[in-house]
Amino acid sequence: MTNREAAPQELHPLAELDRTVHAPARLMVMTYLYVVESAEFISLMRLTGLTWGNLSTHLSKLEEAGYVNISKEFRGKKPHTVIELTRDGRSAFRGYKSQMQQVLNDLPD
Repeated sequence: MTNREAAPQELHPLAELDRTVHAPARLMVMTYLYVVESAEFISLMRLTGLTWGNLSTHLSKLEEAGYVNISKEFRGKKPHTVIELTRDGRSAFRGYKSQMQQVLNDLPD
């Protein structure tokens, strides 16, 4: 076996990262939500610089994974959407953070 061929049990730690969290836009969203209780859709849009449609798509993927809870209501005639990390989302983020720290710590100086 050459250096380029890795046995399945020897996968690089980066290959084991949660791809749902690892996508840059979703990582931005989850990072922000991790430090706050909840966030309004418009606030997330402004903080991340994502378009309405792009943010909506990424939130749908996070919701499908069970990582966020999306609450929609109307305030008067205006829609109001609030997003929060679920218990599974917080756990997934902590796991991702731990794996990334390990990968970075294993790099030579």
